[in-house]
Amino acid sequence: MSIQLKKGALQLCVLGLLSKRDMYGFELVGAISKHVKIAEGTIYPLLKRIKDEGCVTTYLKESQEGPPRKYYQITATGQRILLELLDEWSSLVAGVKNILEESQ
Repeated sequence: MSIQLKKGALQLCVLGLLSKRDMYGFELVGAISKHVKIAEGTIYPLLKRIKDEGCVTTYLKESQEGPPRKYYQITATGQRILLELLDEWSSLVAGVKNILEESQ
């Protein structure tokens, strides 16, 4: 999979997961890794970028297993962008499906 396509899909996955509940970075990696092969270091630059864009905010929460964890919470902007990305993703998947069906 191309790097750009994977980055876009990962942003969609992260925002989708955060739309259900707040999560910390390693937790996001684990949830995504169940379905898509990613390196842990891939998520953190993405989280920084979407935070800088106003899609998420962060807060610290105490952890029983070590230092406080930084949790990510989707914002109204993030919700709006998630809906836009879902629409774009659906169009892309439908278009690719149509092309593949026509080529057979």
